[in-house]
Amino acid sequence: MQWPLLADLPPEQVRELLQTARRRTFARNEVVFHHSDPGDTLHLISKGRFAIRIMTPLGETATLAVRGPGDSFGEMALFSEDSRRSATVCALEEGETFSVRCPDFKHVRSQHPLVNQVLIRFLTKELRTLNDRFLEALYVPVERRVLRRLVELARLYGNGDQEVVIPLTQEVLAEMAGTSRATVNRVLNEEQERGSLSLRRGKTVIRDVDGIGRRAR
Repeated sequence: MQWPLLADLPPEQVRELLQTARRRTFARNEVVFHHSDPGDTLHLISKGRFAIRIMTPLGETATLAVRGPGDSFGEMALFSEDSRRSATVCALEEGETFSVRCPDFKHVRSQHPLVNQVLIRFLTKELRTLNDRFLEALYVPVERRVLRRLVELARLYGNGDQEVVIPLTQEVLAEMAGTSRATVNRVLNEEQERGSLSLRRGKTVIRDVDGIGRRAR
């Protein structure tokens, strides 16, 4: 398994870091941590997919991102010894992570300053993504937002197969697109009529990612 945050580290340093990490397993729908919990660890995902969620001022749940094997979450904990979690993270399926304590990662950063550059690039990318989502919410029609999230999920769950199974409910898709389940259901049914996907209980089977992508622009 390769994680972008560790890409510039020598292999022996990666092995040393993973030896100090705690291997954690999670059941489907299990919460890894809640918003405002103490932020004292970084999680490197080795199996499964995890949703990063926040609660809006109106009391609704918004899913900011879904991350899978090779990704990470909890990076903000690396920058402050008394930080608090800025979001809730939940396992969407059975999952596994390497939980790295902040002091251990801080030791790696002191020995390999290039890791700091990787962190900065990562956080810059995250900031751009959040800005893009904000602009989407203001200016992009909701139907296109739903299609864009479908394309992103197809890339996350796809393995080069012609068909990609996204095992997420329409409620989760609605949280990701910032809309209602009824709207998501309407968009998905329209795409099903086009033949670009098919709907099954609790999942969506993507058959034409490129076609959906063109309509999402």
